[in-house]
Amino acid sequence: MSESRWDRLLLNATLATFGGDAPYGLIEHGAIALHHGRIAWLGRMDALPDAPAALAVAVESLDGALVTPGLIDCHTHLVFGGDRAHEFDMRLNGTSYEEIARAGGGIVASVNATRAASEEQLFAQSLPRAQALRADGVTTLEIKSGYGLDLDSERRMLRVARRIGRELGISVRTSFLGLHALPPEYRDRRDAYVSLVCDSLLPALAAEGLVDAVDAFCEGIGFSREETRRVFERAKLLGLPVKLHAEQLSDLGGAALVAEYGGLSADHLEHLGEDGIRAMAAAGTVAVLLPGAFYALRETKHPPIDLLRQHGVPMAIATDCNPGTSPLLSLRLAAGMACTLFRLTPQEALRGVTVNAARALGLHDRDTLAPGQRADLVIWNVKQPAALCYWIGGALVRAVLVGGESVA
Repeated sequence: MSESRWDRLLLNATLATFGGDAPYGLIEHGAIALHHGRIAWLGRMDALPDAPAALAVAVESLDGALVTPGLIDCHTHLVFGGDRAHEFDMRLNGTSYEEIARAGGGIVASVNATRAASEEQLFAQSLPRAQALRADGVTTLEIKSGYGLDLDSERRMLRVARRIGRELGISVRTSFLGLHALPPEYRDRRDAYVSLVCDSLLPALAAEGLVDAVDAFCEGIGFSREETRRVFERAKLLGLPVKLHAEQLSDLGGAALVAEYGGLSADHLEHLGEDGIRAMAAAGTVAVLLPGAFYALRETKHPPIDLLRQHGVPMAIATDCNPGTSPLLSLRLAAGMACTLFRLTPQEALRGVTVNAARALGLHDRDTLAPGQRADLVIWNVKQPAALCYWIGGALVRAVLVGGESVA
């Protein structure tokens, strides 16, 4: 038995597996065994095949503590220079987000600050944000580019994103967001900038292994469907999956467009119509809800939650961590916001930061607690899943494991 012992065995746990028929896939009085970075066994303690001390190198009792899959933040803009606290002040004094953007603020302000920062400065500014998310249970993190908008700056952003993953021992997935805003030098040359993104920036960065997916901002203050289609076509030629900022401020049909390309996700979606929902359902495209931006912008139009449920569109939740419209550093708080602001149930919200968030990144090896899955998990200082959405703020994490190793 000694040669085949598990690396680690956790006993007396409340396991929220998010599999099976029980709410949350809950297993009470449970045990979970980890071996070589994977889940080797889980179930009720009374089903363990032998005396615990003989089964594992390390055995730990959790006294009923909740264990979930590691949380997955599937939409962030975490790498950026500076901040935009002054714009928060402006919005609260009556200036709209669109007015700020058209006056040279918004995304372009972050572009200027990001371009001015060295790679080391970007890393130093961005790392604490990622550390905060990890401390709150995040083990897989998506980070977008899009505040550089030229080759060197976009490259720096994506390299910093990769470095953050290595530094913190978590998984980082990168999305190239070249169609985020028009850089100042292309203000009167839209077509030339879209061509630059499609023909130069994206192929070069993909060739360097810095791009896992391709995103765009399809909106009146962003890019049109036709412009978005151009970058999606180039992504398709490069074999890269696509996702889209869609229907945040208006319904331009972006959700249907990304679904047409078999896209991983359509994100925001406050103005999403039923045609877009049907297209997403048919394509298996995930709806990523971003309650942090809804909250920060004081929006009043909710995403069409009931229609998404009716058509069986999976709903994920993310922080949308960014300097202008969602300076949110807690995915657990985002899940709670989705409950209170969008009326999701706690079970829907927690599936939204595990099962469906993994799907929104094209990942299938870490969305549930099950044998063979990656041993990415969180041990919490609570004993029931709904408590993760119930508590507003506070430190609830006891331990974060990635590949079976403690990272926080």
